[in-house]
Amino acid sequence: IPLLRRALAMSKRPLLLFASPWTAPAWMKSNGDVRGKGTVKGKAGDKYHKTWANYFIKFLDEYAERNVTFWAVTAQNEPLAGLLTPPQAPTIAFTAAQQRDFIAQDLGPALARSPHRTRLLMLDDQRIHLPHWAKVVLGNATAARYVAGLAVHWYLDAIVPPGCSLEATHKLFPDHFLLYTEACTGFF
Repeated sequence: IPLLRRALAMSKRPLLLFASPWTAPAWMKSNGDVRGKGTVKGKAGDKYHKTWANYFIKFLDEYAERNVTFWAVTAQNEPLAGLLTPPQAPTIAFTAAQQRDFIAQDLGPALARSPHRTRLLMLDDQRIHLPHWAKVVLGNATAARYVAGLAVHWYLDAIVPPGCSLEATHKLFPDHFLLYTEACTGFF
């Protein structure tokens, strides 16, 4: 928070912050550990998913009490990487259908009921998953109404041309923006 406050104070124009979770607490995960290939226990709409959605709201509440607001949150950082990551990495695995249902039944309604005007971004993973992921999530009218945009990462961009991922997704869902949310060099 002190670093965010310094950055906000130094900026000549407003900064738009977004947050992206890596993992739920171990007691909420199918593998009982914050690390490794676990999912949120149960299924969308149950007590675990509603509690996980409420963690987002509590996070936003705590930061707001300290005068730090977030423009957006993502439903999960690299949800498919949760199936591929080394066992020591903190993550939650979601398929597109699981993320759709979590957004439609839990996270979207929790954000809508909250006092926060924080936007919701979906995917937050490699663009190689587009447009399929968008079709699954945004193809559901309930989930789509909660989602402002799609968050993508660049690590596998060389595998899939932008025309058949970004452009195809934009043509299908022109009312939802595309935003690169993570990139670095030297990751291989």
